[in-house]
Amino acid sequence: MGFPHEFSGHQTKQSLVYDLQEPYRWLADVSVIVTFESGVLDMKDFNFLGGDYRYHIEVEAKRRFLQLLKDRFNSGVKHNGKAWKWDTVILNKTQELGRFLLDKSGQIDFKEPHPSLQRSDTEELRKRILELTQIQAKEFGIGRSTLHYLRKCARKSSSFALHQCTLKKLVRSTSLPNRRRGVQ
Repeated sequence: MGFPHEFSGHQTKQSLVYDLQEPYRWLADVSVIVTFESGVLDMKDFNFLGGDYRYHIEVEAKRRFLQLLKDRFNSGVKHNGKAWKWDTVILNKTQELGRFLLDKSGQIDFKEPHPSLQRSDTEELRKRILELTQIQAKEFGIGRSTLHYLRKCARKSSSFALHQCTLKKLVRSTSLPNRRRGVQ
């Protein structure tokens, strides 16, 4: 039995499972976006099968996507003062729903924890990377090859990830007085 997804004779009998996936669908949606933005998947990984508008994904591409999806489900989130993995959160929320349906609990909350979907590669950070000189980078402990890689990523329109230590160095560098951050 489901709530938004009704059971019908011609559909699967797992309508409640479909209901449970809805609050966490964003995990898959974000994974798909990241997969295409990062270049893990591209349209060349899909084959058109014919007149019914279906595409087939290559086996190796499917493995790459599933690994990224697995990483997303295993990523951490703060909930009730602890660090949890999303797969554990989903399991606990499912158990919470079961207790609610059996009248063992009077409440259920699918709002918490909520996702934090902030990108680390903001326009301001991209601009900062592109304006950073070799001398400044060296002062902040950012190596030449790292700076080259960061500039290459900052010029592209797709998202990119920064190691936390590099991000801290870049953020720290923006808080210094302008005389120390002069542009060559």
